[in-house]
Amino acid sequence: MGSRHEARERALQILFQYDIHGKPGLWLEEFWKPLETDAETKAFAERLVAGVMEKKNDLDLLLAKYATNWKVSRMPIVDRNILRAGVYELLWMDDVPANVTMDEAIELAKSFGDEEASKFVNGVLDKVLATEARLAEKRATPEKPVWRRAGS
Repeated sequence: MGSRHEARERALQILFQYDIHGKPGLWLEEFWKPLETDAETKAFAERLVAGVMEKKNDLDLLLAKYATNWKVSRMPIVDRNILRAGVYELLWMDDVPANVTMDEAIELAKSFGDEEASKFVNGVLDKVLATEARLAEKRATPEKPVWRRAGS
């Protein structure tokens, strides 16, 4: 069984590269080669990346709305992409409970961001979850995560 935590890490790494390069290229073809990733993990990562790329403009508008005093373009690249992926999961991935999305985004921020990143990510995602009308159902139905990290 794959690890969605690992998939989110890989998706973040790919989104980071997209932010730098602006388009796919040899870097994307080479990304998966050295990694021992099962098909399920890779599929989830690719689903997340494809969704974020498809909805990027909508996501950035939402981030601009909820990240008080921050321009999306001025956010650290890691934070910006954790937030894009988190908001995408909240709004467009009905199979992922909100509490899982929040926990995973905060963990990614702790692992890949600076010491303030997890607080920033938590604050923005919390505002999105608490405010967006489309998320009323996710707010009302806390569920247990379907997947757990290895060793959890």
